[in-house]
Amino acid sequence: MVALPTLVPPRRNRLLGALRHSLRLRTVAITVLLTGAAIVAAGLAVSYSVAGDLYSSRLSQALHDSARATASAQATVDAADISESGAMRHLLDTALGAIGTATSSRLVASYRMPGQQATSLAPQDFRSPGLAPADISPELRAAVQNGSGKQFYQSVRLTGTGGQEDPGIVVGSQLRLPPPAGRYELYIGYDLSAAAATLAFVQRTLLIAGIALIVLMAAITWVIVRFVVQPIKLAAETSKRLAAGELGVRIPERGADVFAALAASFNGMADSLQHQITRLAALSRLQQRFVSDVSHELRTPLTTIRLAEGVIYDQRESLDPAAQRSAELLHAQVERFGRLLVDLLEISRYDAGSAVMELEQVDLAQLARTVVGEMRPLAARHDTRLLVSGEPGATASLDARRIRRIIRNLIGNAIEHGEARPIRVRVAYDESSVALSVRDQGVGIAADQVGHVFDRFWRADRSRQRTIGGTGLGLAISMEDAIAHHGTLEVWSRP
Repeated sequence: MVALPTLVPPRRNRLLGALRHSLRLRTVAITVLLTGAAIVAAGLAVSYSVAGDLYSSRLSQALHDSARATASAQATVDAADISESGAMRHLLDTALGAIGTATSSRLVASYRMPGQQATSLAPQDFRSPGLAPADISPELRAAVQNGSGKQFYQSVRLTGTGGQEDPGIVVGSQLRLPPPAGRYELYIGYDLSAAAATLAFVQRTLLIAGIALIVLMAAITWVIVRFVVQPIKLAAETSKRLAAGELGVRIPERGADVFAALAASFNGMADSLQHQITRLAALSRLQQRFVSDVSHELRTPLTTIRLAEGVIYDQRESLDPAAQRSAELLHAQVERFGRLLVDLLEISRYDAGSAVMELEQVDLAQLARTVVGEMRPLAARHDTRLLVSGEPGATASLDARRIRRIIRNLIGNAIEHGEARPIRVRVAYDESSVALSVRDQGVGIAADQVGHVFDRFWRADRSRQRTIGGTGLGLAISMEDAIAHHGTLEVWSRP
C-alpha cells in the first residue's frame, strides 16, 4: 500500500484534531457558531428595520416638504400678472426662492415640459449646481410629465461637494406658469447623508455589541464546560487506567450532584471488577498449577504403564485374538494419552509464561516438505493426496520444533476434515516475512464458528469422532506457537 500525501494543510489538521479530541473546545466552538449566527441574524433584522424606518421617515418628510414648497411656488406664480420675458424669468426665480424658503433643500431643477408651443417669454431650464442631470432619470421625468397634480419620487445617489456619493431622494411635480410659458417640471432633491450616518452608527454599535456578546458567550461557555467536562475527563482517565490493569484507581467522590452519583456508581463497579478479576486470576493460577502438577505427576505412572504396555504389545502375537486386540487398543490409547500429556504440559508452559524459544535459521519451504513427507503415510490411509509448492529460500529465525508442530497440526486437521480430497501446502515469502498455508476442500465451517477453531477441545461437529487420535489441543498450541514467533495464525472457511 502506498501512502498518498495529504491535501489538508498541517495547521488545519491540528485544528480538526483538537476539535475531534477536545469536548471542551468543540462545545465552545459550537456555542460560538450558533450564538454568532443568532446575533448576525438579529443584527441584520435590526439593521434592515432601522434602515427601513429611517428611509420611510425621511421620505415622508421629503414628500411633505416638497408638496408645501410646490404649493408656495404655485401660489407665488398665481398671484403675478406678467407678460414680459424678463418679468417671467424673475417670476420663476421668485417661485424657486419660495421653494427654498418653504424647504431646507437647495437642490432644485425646473424644465419646461415638451410638447408646448415655443415662445420667447418662457424662462430657460434651471438646475442647481448640486443636482446632476443623471440624478433625474428619464423614467421620473416621464412620470411627472404624465401626472398632472401628483408627486413622484425616486431614490438616487447624489454627488457631494467632495466628490463622494450620498444617498438622496428627488421629488418631482408640475408648476404652471402664466401663458404662454405654460407648464414646467419641478424637481427638488433631498440629501439623506445624515440618515445614512445614523444608520452606519447603529450598524457599528450592533457590530461591536455582537462581537462583545460572542466573546462573552465564549468565555462563559468555557468556564461552564470546564466545570462540567472536568469530572467526565477524570472518569475517562480513570477508566483508561483501570482498563490498563490499575485495579486500585478510583474517582474521588465530592458533593451530592449527579457527578458524585456517577463517581459512586463507577467506584462500585470498579470494586466489583477488582474482586472478580482477582478471584478469577487466583482461580486461573490455581488451575494452571493444578494442570501443571497433575501433568508432571502423571508422567511417572504413564512411564510405568507404557513399559508394561510395551511388553504386552510386543508379545501380542502369542496371545489369543481377543487379548491381541486388547493389547493393540491399549497401545493406541497409551500413545494418545502420552500425546495429551505432552500437550497439557506445553499449554501449561504457555499459560505460566515459561515457554522457551530455541531460534535458528530455518528454511520454511524445506521444513514443510519434510513434515509433508512424514504425514504422507497418514494421508495415504485416508486416501488423501498432499501437494506442496514453494521455492526454497524462505529462511527465517524460527524454532524448528514448534514450527514443525504447527505444520503437522494444520495438515492433520486438514486430513481429518478434508473428505479425502487433495490438500495443498504452499510456502511464500518476501523481504520481511514468510508464510505457509494449508488448504483442504472439505465440508467447511460456518462463519459463526470460525472464531472458535483455536479454542481448546472445541469441535465444529461434536457428533463426529476424531479419526486420527488428536488431543483437541493441537490448534490451540499452534496459535500459541505462532504468537511466540510474533506471527499470526488465521483461518478462512465457508460451508
